[in-house]
Parts: sequence; C-alpha cells; structure tokens
Amino acid sequence: MDQGIAANDIQKLQDAGYHTVESIAHATTRKLSDVKGISEAKVNKLKDITKGFVDSGFRTAADALEDRKALVTLTTGSIELDKLLEGGVETGSITEVFGEFRTGKTQLCHTLCVTCQMPITEGGAEGKAIYIDTEGSFRPKRLQDIAERFGLDPTTALENVAYARAQNSEHQMELLKTAAAIMAQDRYTLMVVDSATALFRTDYSGRGELSERQMQLAQFLRQLTRLAEEFGVAVFVTNQVTADPGGMSFAKDSTKPIGGNIMAHACTTRLRLRKGRGENRICTVVDSPMLPEGDCQFAISSSGVADCVE
Repeated sequence: MDQGIAANDIQKLQDAGYHTVESIAHATTRKLSDVKGISEAKVNKLKDITKGFVDSGFRTAADALEDRKALVTLTTGSIELDKLLEGGVETGSITEVFGEFRTGKTQLCHTLCVTCQMPITEGGAEGKAIYIDTEGSFRPKRLQDIAERFGLDPTTALENVAYARAQNSEHQMELLKTAAAIMAQDRYTLMVVDSATALFRTDYSGRGELSERQMQLAQFLRQLTRLAEEFGVAVFVTNQVTADPGGMSFAKDSTKPIGGNIMAHACTTRLRLRKGRGENRICTVVDSPMLPEGDCQFAISSSGVADCVE
C-alpha cells in the first residue's frame, strides 16, 4: 500500500502492529490517532485509501455462505473429536478449550501445531503455527513425536512453529504485534495461546483489580479476533477453570472457566474437557453458533491426541 503514504509513516504503523490494509480499515480513528507521528489528517487519508481495498458494507447472506465454504478445518488427530466439531478446529475464528489440570488442553495445542501443516486433503491447512506459551508447558519433543506419527519430517515440523514464552500480560499483548508482523510475511494457519487467562489472573489479583483485569483481557481477545479475521488463521486458546461458588457441590462439574462473559462472548466455539477412564478424555461442545451441543471421547497418547482404544 503506497498511494502517497510516506515510507516512514508505513514503518510507524507497522511498529504499532498494523501490517495489512485490513488492519487499518478495521481500526478505529481514535486507535490510529494514538500511533505516534500519525496526525488526524493522515488518519483520515488512510481511512479513505483503505475504503477502496476493503469492502466493509452490506452484502448478501449468499455471499457470506460462499466465503464460509473457503474456510478449512484442522484435524485434531481424533476421528471422533473431528466428527463432534464437524471437521475439526475452524480457521478464521477463536476456539476456546477449558478444563482442569491434565485434561488434554496442551496436548490438543501441540497436535494442532503439527496437523495444521498437513495437506488440506488430509485435514491440514498447509501452513505454519504460532505458539504463545504463558505457563511453560510447551514441549518441542512432543511435536517431533506427533510429526512422526503423521508422516511429517520432525525437523521441518519444528521449523514451522514460531514459539514465544510470555512473561507477563503486557508482554503477552506485545507478542500479538510481533505475531501480526510474522503472519504478514508467510502463510500461517494456526495461532495458539496456552493459556489466554493465566497471566491476567496473576497480574491482576484481588477484587479491586477485577474490572481492570477484565478490560485488559477484553483488549487482548479483541486483538485475537482481529488476527483470526485478518489472516484467516485458526486461533486456539486454552483457559483455566475455577471453583464455581454458585454451582452445586453435588453437580457433575462445579467449576467454571475464568474470564466470565468477556471470554464467553469473544470465543466463537467453547469446548470443555474432562477426565475419563485412564488416558481417555471427554470433550463437550458448550457453546457454538454452528455446532450442536454434544460430547465425545478421545485419548491422550505419547504422539498427541488420538481415538480411544477399546
């Protein structure tokens, strides 16, 4: 995008996390005005230019349906789980998976990092993955084992995963800017945040900081939504659970995901994981605009997510 915009202005926009025409078209005038060195007159000029490239008006539902046909799904490694998700994890939107410790959340993240690289005909998307780790649970050796299972070269599979360890919630936000820069340069089809809420939970503790925490979390999720739509990647986030004081102790599950309504509204598809017998796990569709409520069982193996063995 040149159109009379100076190179140093383009650099300023990129430094602020705006790497595509869509990112500028979808940003508010106020947000763009916050970019150091970009005047209100320049913002108005940018907005006028991007209008010619990005269609942001009304269109027919038939057109929207055609667009949705272009979205691919990533296989989870389990036939049963893919059936439940009607193909797998959808690109272009946010999928949240929540559950207690050792229910398979991180295993799903690792498996998807490999399957997203596979051919489209085999349930992949022929792209790379970005992995933001907030709890120190990323294991490259696991990626090698999963790659071997799916017949991919383990070294290449590792090269195709960009990994970063977030140190605090501010750093986690900053990493999204870096992620946008990386995705603007190459074909990425998956972005993992494991977990999305952990650092916000520790950085903002106590009731007095709850509203600030929710506000910052909302900003983070808004950026994730933008990246999902802008680059067409599948955004896959994990979430922790906490005891639900309103839940009945004799209920099957008296926990609830962290983040409240802000998390619930930001994520397109919400999945709950529970422990089953042995290495088996149970996945339940909690909320989705296109999937019916239901559940299935899958297994955790040394080479990622798989089907249960009878």
